[in-house]
Amino acid sequence: QVQLGESGGGLVQAGGSLRLSCAASGRTFSSYNMGWFRQAPGKEREFVAAISWTGDNTYYADAVKGRFTISRDNAKITVYLQMNSLKIEDTAVYYCAATRDWRRYDYWGQGTQVTVSS
Repeated sequence: QVQLGESGGGLVQAGGSLRLSCAASGRTFSSYNMGWFRQAPGKEREFVAAISWTGDNTYYADAVKGRFTISRDNAKITVYLQMNSLKIEDTAVYYCAATRDWRRYDYWGQGTQVTVSS
């Protein structure tokens, strides 16, 4: 069982930066691949970024590539999403999630709101 809790969201101007954190509970955290997703009002949830359990492999949606960086600290059982050069269209609720096999994300956090203003 893994429990996830996001933090770090807020209001930022376009061009600014935020770092989201996802703290996990459970001794098996280090064996899970982790992902960040987001859902904007009126839109479906979409993939943002993911990182393998070793941290060796990362994946990004085209919309955030070059601006966002995902990382993890297994000692702190936390995964991060550094978001730079934020755009208004990045406004959404951001969720972290955990998967063992990349087919299905088994655990989800409650989400944290990110609002980018002009």
